[in-house]
Amino acid sequence: MENCVNFKPIKPKKVSSQIAEQIRSSILAGEFNPGDKLPPERELAELFGVSRPSVREALNILAAAGMVESYQGGGTLVKSLVDTTTGNPLSELIRVERERALDVVEVRKCMEAWTAYYAAQRALPEDLRRLESIVENMGKNLVGMKPSEDLDANFHIVIARATHNIVWLHMMQSIFDAMKEFQQNVWRAVYLTEEDHKMLYTHHRSIFEAIRDKNPEQARDLMLLHLTFAEQRSSAYVAQGRE
Repeated sequence: MENCVNFKPIKPKKVSSQIAEQIRSSILAGEFNPGDKLPPERELAELFGVSRPSVREALNILAAAGMVESYQGGGTLVKSLVDTTTGNPLSELIRVERERALDVVEVRKCMEAWTAYYAAQRALPEDLRRLESIVENMGKNLVGMKPSEDLDANFHIVIARATHNIVWLHMMQSIFDAMKEFQQNVWRAVYLTEEDHKMLYTHHRSIFEAIRDKNPEQARDLMLLHLTFAEQRSSAYVAQGRE
């Protein structure tokens, strides 16, 4: 009987393609966040057991795919998977018209209610350890009313990471990058009293506990409550600028 199967010769993959595939897989697994710096070429070459030119070619493959960006003397940074333009036009828009930040908070209410929901279903022990550490440090900052805006932002990013959905993570990172300056100004302008700081700590603690206890509905509702409070305070900050 005649064999009509049309097999094709196997072509060995280039070393650079194999390196690119491994780095891509690490990015898609959330092992590198948007804005994270990859190890230097020399270190990557040692890790993979290959030459630096092979690593350089792999990074060029990833750069052409829009997954990383190399800077002269600054290494290679992981790009957001949802960033389709250079720069951050949303950040510039908020700087020029800070009322637009309220639009972003509105979007965050929709997104983060569900990141909290999925995190409560999917968070791994290491995710819970990160969240607990952040909340504990926020509690320590209550002494002397030290600002916790960086911890606050990291808390929300870690929740997105705990969904183990790479799109949630990259979308949240892009939004927080755009909102960073605005959020810092809100903290300094309207979160002024001890009661404000305790309220924020209580919100974050309760959200963490709902995620830890695997209660998706409660985590979602508590996140929505928190962001509604943040929306009110952000509106107060924007109103100050109009006066």
